[in-house]
Amino acid sequence: MLFRRTATAAVLAATAFLAVPGTPAQARACKIDHTCYWDYYADSTRTELVGGVNTLCDGTRISWGRRTGTFDFSESPC
Repeated sequence: MLFRRTATAAVLAATAFLAVPGTPAQARACKIDHTCYWDYYADSTRTELVGGVNTLCDGTRISWGRRTGTFDFSESPC
């Protein structure tokens, strides 16, 4: 009986862990006096762009779409 409870608890815990979606990775901060771009993709194949964030030299932040855990980051000096 104890084995059955332990096995059932382990299966439920594993199912809950796999069923809960992860949160997107935290993007790095943009350096001062740089323009930064984050392009977010639907999955790791990076074939479907689903969102983006741009931080301009004056600090203005423009975002669209949605953020995911798969992204490309680039920056350039102002």
